[in-house]
Amino acid sequence: MTQIAIIRHGTTSWNRAGKLQGHSDIPLDEEGITQALKLGQRLTGEDWDLMYSSHLLRAKQTAAIIAQELSIESVIEDKRIGEAGGGLIEGTTEEERQLQWGPHWKAMDLGMESNASVVARGLSFMQDLLSENSGKKILLVTHGSFIRQLLDALMPQMHPTPAMKNTSITRLQFSDENWKCELFNCVSHLE
Repeated sequence: MTQIAIIRHGTTSWNRAGKLQGHSDIPLDEEGITQALKLGQRLTGEDWDLMYSSHLLRAKQTAAIIAQELSIESVIEDKRIGEAGGGLIEGTTEEERQLQWGPHWKAMDLGMESNASVVARGLSFMQDLLSENSGKKILLVTHGSFIRQLLDALMPQMHPTPAMKNTSITRLQFSDENWKCELFNCVSHLE
C-alpha cells in the first residue's frame, strides 16, 4: 500500500486579497510561514520516505519548513504538480474579473490552462510516483486548484471537491489499484 499526503501551501498576501495566483510566484506571508510550521509540528513522529513540491515559491517554502521539522534532507521539485496557469486573470480578484470581462469571463479565452491539461500532468505525475515508489509514504506540497482537479480525476465520487484550505492535509491510500481517502482537507493543526 502506498500512502500519499497532499498538502496545500501556506497563505500568501494574494490569498488574503482574494487574488488568483496561478503561475505567479508569490511567497508565503507571515501567517503562511506559521501555518507551515504548525503542520510540520503536527507531522512530527510520522515516518515519510519522500517529499515532493511544486516548483512555485509558495509551495517550495511550505515544503522546506515542513521538511526541516521532519528532518527530511531533500525535497524533489516537479513542475507537473504546479498550480493551474491563470493566464490574464492572474493577480485579479473575482470583482476585478467581473468588471473587466463581465459575468461570463470563465467562458472567455483569457489564456487559462485547461482542466484537461492540469489533470493530464497530474495523472502523469501520480502514475510515475506510484510506479517508482510502491509501498512508500510520500508527502506532496502543491496548490488548491491542482489538488481539487487531481482528486476529481482520481476519485470522481468526491466531486465536486470543495475549496482546499491553506496547509490542509489530505491523506490518500493506493492499494489493489484503488484510491481511498482517509482524511480530507484537514487543518486541525491550526485550531
